[in-house]
Amino acid sequence: MTRRLLLAAFLFHPGGSHVSGWRHDDAEPHRHVDIDYYADFAQTAERGIFDTLFLADGLYFWDRFPSGVDHYGQTRLEPLTLLSALAARTSRIGLAATVSTSYNEPYHVARALASLDHISRGRAAWNLVTSRYPEEARNFGGDAHLDHALRYERGREFVDVVQLLWDSWADDAILADRTSGLFADPEKLHVTDHRGDHFAVRGPLNIARPPQGHPLLFQAGGSEAGQELAAATADAVFARSLPLAEAQRFSAGLKARVVAHGRDPGDVAILPQYRPVVGETTADARAEAARILASTPDALIVEDVAHSIGQVLSADPDAVIALESDAGAAGGVAAGIANESKSPNRRLARLQAGERLTARELYAESFWESVSVGTAFEIADDIQERFETGAADGFVVQALTQPTGFREFVDQVVPELQLRGLTRRAYEESTLGERFGRARPERRVPESVLS
Repeated sequence: MTRRLLLAAFLFHPGGSHVSGWRHDDAEPHRHVDIDYYADFAQTAERGIFDTLFLADGLYFWDRFPSGVDHYGQTRLEPLTLLSALAARTSRIGLAATVSTSYNEPYHVARALASLDHISRGRAAWNLVTSRYPEEARNFGGDAHLDHALRYERGREFVDVVQLLWDSWADDAILADRTSGLFADPEKLHVTDHRGDHFAVRGPLNIARPPQGHPLLFQAGGSEAGQELAAATADAVFARSLPLAEAQRFSAGLKARVVAHGRDPGDVAILPQYRPVVGETTADARAEAARILASTPDALIVEDVAHSIGQVLSADPDAVIALESDAGAAGGVAAGIANESKSPNRRLARLQAGERLTARELYAESFWESVSVGTAFEIADDIQERFETGAADGFVVQALTQPTGFREFVDQVVPELQLRGLTRRAYEESTLGERFGRARPERRVPESVLS
């Protein structure tokens, strides 16, 4: 089979992936809870033959910014509810929901995702996260997260329990035999009966085995623990955007971990974030990106950088940052920052190396490093190079503004990718798992039969 570029359409909130995308002249921020808005986004992605939607989520309202300028970006519909509605408004595109293993229970998640897979006829996916912000912990009875490593241990067991619950029923267990009065074959329904370090779940699940057997599993996390969880369990990995050489090293390293877990390197697709700004000319695209960057309020620039390095900063974004000795540490000014994420902190590393930088400089550099700017042809060139040199198996496309930015990618870049034979012109497979090249998982049968 010819290797094909995979595309996921990212949506966090209707403004776009940039924090101030909602301020764009073409944005429609008033529609942030309008199902027709989301349906239009999904149908646009389906028109571009995207493999899946990818809904980010968090279980918090992030009010740590004193200025309040980002409150729009923290309002969002619950993803499983939204994707169930979008299943009825689309026909082929995958439906990936972000669900936390830290603040849910396996039975709830197994049941909800199995339901979405049935409703969508085999298009469901789960983006597994362990959650990272203390705001989330405070909504579930605590002031701080579990330790980072412990969250991933819990996540690993969580996946195992969910998949065992999906395997409660054999594919042919439902008989619905009017003559005998037997609805299901009791020999083909099994009790999960799991007892582990974090969960005790008897089962069985009260819904038939999903059409995909197991809905597709995404995992997002660049730390050692995150990569190990992904290598052992995931079908796809949502990765950070990195320079080409770094992306190649990350991809090679993760594939090596996959092999170490006894899996084929092709079993896990690596999909970095991709933030395009498309213009008629390179200059046009550059100017549009600069306008989007300039729309970020100074207060948000300061607060974003302050949070990322774990230190309170001056309100002046152009003041040189004087790094405190304990910035970024768990016991520093922003206690708990180190427990949020173990992924590399590029901003903090530069300051610790002695560079004299302002919040505005750090914010702008992060912005320009994360975006791909150019004509449709230039964007396609970049995507093709990354795909063909092993830096990625596909991309999670994050338009900076909605709906215009995403429509421009679909209408201008996708046809160029199709012309080059990188992406398909039509859907061919029935399920999302098939589209990712994953065989339908065999059912694991617990020893106990329902009595």
